[in-house]
Amino acid sequence: METTLTIQQVARQTGLSIDTLRYYERIGLLEPVARAPSGHRRYTPRDIAWIELLLRLRDTGMPRAQMARFAELRRQGDATATERRLLLEEHQRALEQRMRQLEQHMAALQHKISRIMAVEARRDAPTRGDSLAVDGVAH
Repeated sequence: METTLTIQQVARQTGLSIDTLRYYERIGLLEPVARAPSGHRRYTPRDIAWIELLLRLRDTGMPRAQMARFAELRRQGDATATERRLLLEEHQRALEQRMRQLEQHMAALQHKISRIMAVEARRDAPTRGDSLAVDGVAH
């Protein structure tokens, strides 16, 4: 028998709120989740793997509408494999572009930090006229 998790367990494991898990199911990002005889949702490892992919897509900036399209294509099965691949490749290209932009921003920040550190070093460096006495000896 396959191990299943409650909605509370899935929320803890994924970091999503219970309300978000229900919302994702309601809007079709998640397929209807199996229910226990009590009516409580029971998530399978396959459900968890899908949620983890959705989180990766969300965290990498895929718009919800595009995620919903991907979920719909997935429900349609293998006949949509090419369309799903193309959708993911498009997202991958957008993510690569975003990463290049972030690298440029990081380089600019590093440059600015270096310049400020140089200003601090000049500001804090003793000048010729300064007399630093340690143990009564000028240095």
